Amino acid sequence: MTLSELSINRPVLATVLVLIIIIFGVIGYTSLAVREYPNVDNPIITVSVGYPGANAEVIENQITEPLEQNINGIPGIRSLMSQSSQGNSRITVEFELSVDLETAANDVRDKVSRAMRYLPRDADPPTVAKADADADPIMQVTVESPTRSLLQLSEIAELTVKERLQTISNVSAVEIWGENRYSMRLWLDPVRMASYNITPMDVKNALDRENIELPAGSIEGDHIEQSIRTMGLMQTPEEFNNMVIIEDDYRIVRFGDIGTAELDTENRKNILRRNGIPMVSCVIIPQPGANQIVIANEAALRIDQMRKDLPEDIKLDVAFDNTRFIRASIS
Repeated sequence: MTLSELSINRPVLATVLVLIIIIFGVIGYTSLAVREYPNVDNPIITVSVGYPGANAEVIENQITEPLEQNINGIPGIRSLMSQSSQGNSRITVEFELSVDLETAANDVRDKVSRAMRYLPRDADPPTVAKADADADPIMQVTVESPTRSLLQLSEIAELTVKERLQTISNVSAVEIWGENRYSMRLWLDPVRMASYNITPMDVKNALDRENIELPAGSIEGDHIEQSIRTMGLMQTPEEFNNMVIIEDDYRIVRFGDIGTAELDTENRKNILRRNGIPMVSCVIIPQPGANQIVIANEAALRIDQMRKDLPEDIKLDVAFDNTRFIRASIS
C-alpha cells in the first residue's frame, strides 16, 4: 500500500502518523545545536615547546629537529610543518582523514616523551594539543579609553569584563588579547656590573635566594594556635634596589649599585589598536555543542549592563560577532 492509498483508505491513521512526525520534528529542532561550522575533529596535532632566551637557530637545532626526527616515524602522517622562533618551537602534524584522532594524539605523545631526553634541561615541557573546532572565539569585546593606560585597561578587563562574561552558561573560556600585566623590571648597567665583577647569573641567584616565601609552620599554646608567615617576597622597587647581591668581609653590593628596579608592564611586544587607540579585548570561546546564538544574546545583555556600571571614559564595543553569519543562514 502506497502513501497515497493509505491516506485515502485510512485517513485517521495517516493523520496520526503525520502528527507523530511533526512532534518528533519539533523535539529534534529544539535540541539542534546552532553553530557556524559542523562539529568536525580535524586530524591535526600540535606540539609546542618553550625555551626562554633562545634564538630561532638554537630552537631549530636543539628542539625542533630532535622532535621532528621522532615524530616522523608515526604512520598515517600527511604533512609535518615546524616553526622555530625566538623562545618557542611549534610543530604541526596533519594526519590522513582515516586516522583516529585519539590514536594519533597518543602516538605523538609517546614519540615526544622518547625525545625529551634530547631536549635542553631548562626548556619547558612539550605540550601536545589536538585541533578543536570549538576553540575559535565567537565574539570579541574591546575595552578602550583615551585617558587610561594599557595596564589599567587590562585590570578592568580581567576583574570586570572577563568575570561577567565567563559566567554565561555554556561558555568554555574568556581570553584577554593585548593584555599587559604589572611586572618588576630589573635594568642592569653593564659598566657598573663590570666594575663590581658581577654577572647576570649573580643577580639571578640573589633573586632566587632573597625573593622567596617559605613555609614557617605555626606557634601553639594552651588555648591558641597561630600560623606564621614569612614575608619574603619583595613588592616595591625600593625593596629590589636594596636586595643584596654579594656580601663578604670587604663589601656589600646591592642591586641599586649595579642597576635600577622599575614597576612596569610585563610584555612590551604586544599591543592592540583600534582607530589608533590602544585597547585590550576579551574573546568568548563556547563549549562544544553549545548554542552560540544564545551565548551571544546573553553577552550583549551583560555588555549593556557593564556600560552603565563602568566609568564614562571606558568604552565597550563588539569588534566582531560570528553569530551574525549564523543568524543570516537560518533566517
